[in-house]
Amino acid sequence: MAIPSSTEKLELESTTSPSVSEVAKPGRPSVTVTKPIPYTFDLGNLLCNDANPLPHAPTAAHISSAARDCAQALINQLLTTCPIASHPTDGVLMTLPPPTFALPREKPLPVAKPPTKWEQFAKKKGIKDKKRGEGKMVFDEASGEWVPKWGYKGRNKDGEGEWLVEVDEKKEAEREKEGKGKSLRGEGRRDRVEKVKRNERKQRANERKARKSGPAG
Repeated sequence: MAIPSSTEKLELESTTSPSVSEVAKPGRPSVTVTKPIPYTFDLGNLLCNDANPLPHAPTAAHISSAARDCAQALINQLLTTCPIASHPTDGVLMTLPPPTFALPREKPLPVAKPPTKWEQFAKKKGIKDKKRGEGKMVFDEASGEWVPKWGYKGRNKDGEGEWLVEVDEKKEAEREKEGKGKSLRGEGRRDRVEKVKRNERKQRANERKARKSGPAG
């Protein structure tokens, strides 16, 4: 059994014996703080409110003593009211209660960004934005599995890998008339590429229109 040193004995006695802790040691203030007006605490914000008035012309020593007493009282309140638990990896932890005082903001509220052209259009038409990731998968009754709507193995590519493809006579006649030597199996992919190009052209046109009109407001 290890025998504690003299320093450890003094620290143990100062924390366990009320008669010793309440008496100020030479050159050291007492851990017990008593004021005419009791302190009020907001332990969630680690706040101690001292309503006791300072002298008319307080010196640095007065201010330092008042700050020290507040800090000591706050520590005493934390150790006597907040639960303390030991964690195997994080060590000793203290659980603070919820704050009761609303602290002011350090910085002003962020300025709202002006709505984009799509947001204005969606608001006018009553279009609601879908949540991120919502509706990306669809159930394939043929395979009995959930598959993506677009992209790799997406439902928008159905029929491109089939060995038998239904021929649209009208489109086939137009293809032969124009002399296009394109395969019917690539019709879906050509439609997707053309749709992407159309969207890019519209986007560039909208950007040019926005630059000409200048910033709103």
